Amino acid sequence: MKKNFLIINGPNINLTGFREPEVYGYRSYLDLVNIIKGYCKAKNCKVKVVQTNHEGRIIDFMQYALLKRYNGIILNAGAFTHYSYAIRDAITSIDIPVIEVHMSNIQEREDFRKISVISEVCMKTFQGKKFQSYLDAIEFLLKLEDKE
Repeated sequence: MKKNFLIINGPNINLTGFREPEVYGYRSYLDLVNIIKGYCKAKNCKVKVVQTNHEGRIIDFMQYALLKRYNGIILNAGAFTHYSYAIRDAITSIDIPVIEVHMSNIQEREDFRKISVISEVCMKTFQGKKFQSYLDAIEFLLKLEDKE
């Protein structure tokens, strides 16, 4: 059976390529989605990629993943990473592996960005490699699923 992953992108990720390209890169959000979909097709897994600028919608997507029995979630919570205990609680409320992803290395940014309130409840974090961070997270989930 094909593995099925949900990728949830939070606030402003849709502005990739426009917003601080020196930090997040010059390729667009559509480029990101297409790269992810192409990678998953080549790896024979299914993926749904969503984006929202709203905290509650991120939680709705995680609950949707639980109901639809996704094999894993890759979450780029954007700025919510640094202060959303509601998203943290949602992660602990589901029995799906959640992988935290950031295009930039948050440990090398402003002090407030160095804090992730979700990393302790995520299975792993990939950061600092722009789009490659997502592909590394997919690969991690595929290997995790192979061990089960």
